[in-house]
Amino acid sequence: MDEELAALSARLGKALVKRGWMLATAESCTGGWIAETVTATAGSSGWFERGFVTYSNESKVELLGVSPATLARQGAVSKETAQEMADGALAHSHADLTVAVTGIAGPSGGSAAKPVGMVCLAWSARRSEGTVKTRRFKGEREAVRRQTVVTALKKLIEMAEETNK
Repeated sequence: MDEELAALSARLGKALVKRGWMLATAESCTGGWIAETVTATAGSSGWFERGFVTYSNESKVELLGVSPATLARQGAVSKETAQEMADGALAHSHADLTVAVTGIAGPSGGSAAKPVGMVCLAWSARRSEGTVKTRRFKGEREAVRRQTVVTALKKLIEMAEETNK
């Protein structure tokens, strides 16, 4: 793991420990990279509860409770699906804070409406309002995935630290 990811994970862990919170992840396009990053941090068993890798639509429905209607209307890569994934990770875990990511990392699979590099991210917390956003990352598949991990961790840190004030 590179220094930036290690530093972000360590900072997140400190903020979660301070709150007594646990984290869960719900990942599609990153394939568990966020969970891998946080579990590479010593002591993460004290603040990482579980990770869901839900690459298929069926797994999003079965493991996270994403509505088949949402998937049919909005598609797997949408703010609505990302939010349902984040909320589902809260509902199907003992975590206090979750992040969900779904996107098109490429090199294929994009369209005019949903180009390669488009990623929807959502964060949910038991004690505060969630956030969802769509980003368009540049670069090859690994670059898109890595930027998604960094963005996910930075917002988790912001949410955990803002409640620490």
